Amino acid sequence: MPIPQTGHPAPDFQLQDQNGNDVKLSRLRGKNVVLYFYPKDDTPGCTQEACDFRDEHSALQAAGAVVLGVSPDDTKSHQKFATKFSLPFPLLADTARQVCDAYGVWGEKSLYGRKFLGVTRATFLIDPQGKVARVWPKVKVKGHVQEILQLLEGGESAGQDTRTEASEPAPKKTPVKKAASAVKTVAKKVLAKKAAPAGKAVTKKAAVKKTSARR
Repeated sequence: MPIPQTGHPAPDFQLQDQNGNDVKLSRLRGKNVVLYFYPKDDTPGCTQEACDFRDEHSALQAAGAVVLGVSPDDTKSHQKFATKFSLPFPLLADTARQVCDAYGVWGEKSLYGRKFLGVTRATFLIDPQGKVARVWPKVKVKGHVQEILQLLEGGESAGQDTRTEASEPAPKKTPVKKAASAVKTVAKKVLAKKAAPAGKAVTKKAAVKKTSARR
């Protein structure tokens, strides 16, 4: 299945978490849901990602988000993983890989030249209306959780360019005092140019009078 696109309804599902509780996506309407898919419990990259979500969990909750982790591991594996690293959020067991397939994260992967089927690390931000608000299709663990938190706290429209005409830099305005000073300077120059010919004429007349007097 292709990855759900921004603005499309997020595929609904119901899975069990590490404690055997049923979690249904549609029951979380009214909240932002951070749904992240990871390949396998207790592996280096997946552990780092889970611990990053753990460390920012309170901040994510304060921003109105629910965190759900999903992998093909069973509930027993999830429970061991969650207990070992004190993970405070549900880890959902998608053993049949139906949810992974519905979100387009199950498929062929390559590692050191070897091809195999597995889960692509990906995250979906689902808005309170149950629509996909943002997709991270190939997650790089470092800084990923902070990026999600920043997006939630900033209130941006995920996946869209939030810049508007109103946010464009306003043209620089010349200060009133500087403008007034500039006007005065121009006025003086204009008056000086107008006055110059008159001054020359007076000087010529004075010169004629002096010459006549001498004669």
